Amino acid sequence: MKQFEKDAKAFVARRQEAASEARQLAALALSCGIDLQGALNAPRETRAALILKLRHAIERERQRGLHRHWAYDLNRHIALKQALDRLTALDRDGFPFNRQATVATYENGAQRRR
Repeated sequence: MKQFEKDAKAFVARRQEAASEARQLAALALSCGIDLQGALNAPRETRAALILKLRHAIERERQRGLHRHWAYDLNRHIALKQALDRLTALDRDGFPFNRQATVATYENGAQRRR
């Protein structure tokens, strides 16, 4: 009986992971035009540009939520954030992605606009 429960929990976990990945793929493709699998396999410079684009999309989504816009979707917002976390989690070589370079550029642009 314990093996059956283990298998059932593993099945549910795989299903939830697959659903989460599908949400991320759809959110990126529809809102940003980014292919997640291509972005994960892209070179570091390309990935850095995609991360900036994704951060901008998350900021736009956040603004929609703050202004209670009819087009705001919490699930899309969550999926974009999860995709950003996946892109920034690990570099191809297994080292953490250098967030300082991309964050500094993004923040400086935000300061210039103010």
